Amino acid sequence: MESQTKAFHQEQQSCKIDEFQQHQRKRMRAVQDSMDVLNGKWKISIISSICCYKKRRFSDILNDVEGISNRMLSKELKELEINQLVKRTVLDTQPITVQYELTEHGSTLKTIINNLAEWGIAHRKKIIEK
Repeated sequence: MESQTKAFHQEQQSCKIDEFQQHQRKRMRAVQDSMDVLNGKWKISIISSICCYKKRRFSDILNDVEGISNRMLSKELKELEINQLVKRTVLDTQPITVQYELTEHGSTLKTIINNLAEWGIAHRKKIIEK
């Protein structure tokens, strides 16, 4: 009887380990999915620029994101649109003005952007204090 009980507990523990490993694989896939959408040097900075001001013109984002070229900004904004994070609006002005804002889905990144900013400030302070 004792060997059956021991076998049962081992089986239960094995199931818990399998469950944990499946959960971890799912989490890692989710992280990878997030990174696939937000990867690259510029996307987080672009989202941050739009996030801070609600709506931004192309030239404003270009000025905010230090070092990015017109061509790269255009490419990155198109990718953010495809992933439904940014909405592009062409305004009926002379000359034509293009404005960008976060979609409702894109707005869910605000907490992450704020957390990254806070972490960046703390990290810079820690490194400079050495």
